[in-house]
Amino acid sequence: MQRRALLAFSLAAPWVAPRLARPARAQGAAPLPVVASFSILGDMVRQIGGDAVAAHVIAGPDVDAHSFQPRPSDAQALRGAGLLVRNGLGFDAWVDRLARSAGYAGPVATATEGLTPRRLEGGHGHGHSHGHSHGHGGQAAADPHAWQDLRHGRHYAGVIAAALAAADPARADLHRARGEAYQARLAALDAWVRGEIGRVPEARRRVVTSHDAFGYFAEAYGVRFLAPQGVSTDAEPSAAQVARLIRTLKAENITAVFLENMANPATLRRLAAEAGITVQGRLYADALSPPGGPAPSYEAMFRHNVGLLVPAMLGGAG
Repeated sequence: MQRRALLAFSLAAPWVAPRLARPARAQGAAPLPVVASFSILGDMVRQIGGDAVAAHVIAGPDVDAHSFQPRPSDAQALRGAGLLVRNGLGFDAWVDRLARSAGYAGPVATATEGLTPRRLEGGHGHGHSHGHSHGHGGQAAADPHAWQDLRHGRHYAGVIAAALAAADPARADLHRARGEAYQARLAALDAWVRGEIGRVPEARRRVVTSHDAFGYFAEAYGVRFLAPQGVSTDAEPSAAQVARLIRTLKAENITAVFLENMANPATLRRLAAEAGITVQGRLYADALSPPGGPAPSYEAMFRHNVGLLVPAMLGGAG
């Protein structure tokens, strides 16, 4: 798809993915039962597998997957699964414990396998004190939110398609074909995101959000994200940290201040009020919205987030 056509997509209109041609199903074959650790991976499994899979998502829409406590029904689903899909890099380590307790011995697809992760040097400015991978010998922690770069999202899709093909050989061609088509959609979406961010002058590409899950997005698309140091879904920043961020907001004239769908809104609302800035909306980072919400799929999440970020960074000037 040409760049000009990509930029013509309306941010206001919901984007509907093109329907994929569906090759003939294996005669009489039941859907492959697949368990995915959290909502973004569950969506990818469904986009690629279509009705050839029956996906069970453990940490569903609007659920914090960082420190999730699985239910007995999740263990039961895993016992009957033909494939387990997880993120890795410490994001969903609880799923490994669940698999052991459920006696699951089937194939496991780790979406980040083969990727070089970002490193969270010294933890400064990052709110991940809750179970992420910390490497060996005192190395910096790995940032697990690799899906926030659509090029990595394409890698995830490739891993999932290959795992589905291996676990369901009768429909391997179907999974591979749908996987390739999905990767092509993500490549087109990546080009659209770059075009939209490109509308914002570099000096205006500053965003404050409550939970630092956008490091990969920042590096991929040239946007600087700030979060109150130490903020996570279970920690509060100090008064000094909030005061420092308020000074930054004022000094850099930052107008893009957002909540994140997994974080406690109180701190960021207080910070924005003290800085005289309006919170611009809610970004989706670690979990999708329910089906009726603004980010029910991985692709819709990017369109929603970029559709809020660009006008907010422009501050009404664009």
